[in-house]
Amino acid sequence: MLILVALGGNALLRRGEPMTAAAQRANVRVAAAALAAVAREHRLVLTHGNGPQVGLLALQAAAYPETEPYPLDLVGAATAGMIGYVIEQEIGNILRYDVPVATLLTRVRVDPDDPAFQNPSKFVGPVYDRAEALRLERTKGWTFKLDGDRWRRVLPSPMPKGIIWHRPMRWLLEQGTLLICGGGGGIPVMYRRDTQTLVGVEAVVDKDQASSLLAQELPADLFVIATDVDGVYEHFGTPHQRLLRRVSPAQLQGLRFSPGSMAPKVDAACRFVRRTGATAAIGSLDNIDKIIRGESGTVIEPDRPGFYGPDSDGPASDGPGTDGSGTDG
Repeated sequence: MLILVALGGNALLRRGEPMTAAAQRANVRVAAAALAAVAREHRLVLTHGNGPQVGLLALQAAAYPETEPYPLDLVGAATAGMIGYVIEQEIGNILRYDVPVATLLTRVRVDPDDPAFQNPSKFVGPVYDRAEALRLERTKGWTFKLDGDRWRRVLPSPMPKGIIWHRPMRWLLEQGTLLICGGGGGIPVMYRRDTQTLVGVEAVVDKDQASSLLAQELPADLFVIATDVDGVYEHFGTPHQRLLRRVSPAQLQGLRFSPGSMAPKVDAACRFVRRTGATAAIGSLDNIDKIIRGESGTVIEPDRPGFYGPDSDGPASDGPGTDGSGTDG
């Protein structure tokens, strides 16, 4: 079975922890221990976030006035390589030579007309008090929004439209490789209208939406969003909260979830289910083995065999190429 696991930010850095290499490596070591057993039994693809790391590297670059800061697509590529290396190192130390491990930078095509560019909403980097956020707005031109009771930088988060050149991913998976890709939602790129060449974009693609699209295009047999809660709750945070165990996209459609946390995860999982007819799950990384067996987390199953939801024309595709990339036919 081919399983794609999208690692939540808690797998790399827990809220409030210092953004040090040691803290991130310690968290990845715990995640690797949980995932190694899965990799021995199934073909496994890992994706991961990079919000804190992107923000930190951008802040460090901006603090060096002697040179122009690197654009965010390069910063995103740097964090994808950095985090991929740490995951590869820690899980490789457990698997040894039993399972080959590889990290690939992943470009994700976005639409230049996506409305997200007019309304930045994706949190990156550390948290600040209001005074420091105002200072950075004045000196750096950054945009900030409240994240809980603190302020964080926000960037545009356009919807992913296609995974560029994913035939190499399929080849590596056919060779039994554990694949780490789609870091931070991938490196956002778009086609220039005048030359139809790809260029980088100052944005951050949502990791769960990019992971869902990648899971559709491979395609995966199971898509898991691993987070720090044990599943999707109805009426979360109230005396009436209830864990949803087995649901369909149609059943989830009428429920409300937090737009800054669970809502995009539910949407990403439902898109995968509706476009592939396979199963998705959302739950705690600590229970990854039980999630795969359907014994933990929230399992999202098709509404009915062969059903494609109102947001889909069928299985995802992105152009004329045989692998869906439109550039790698």
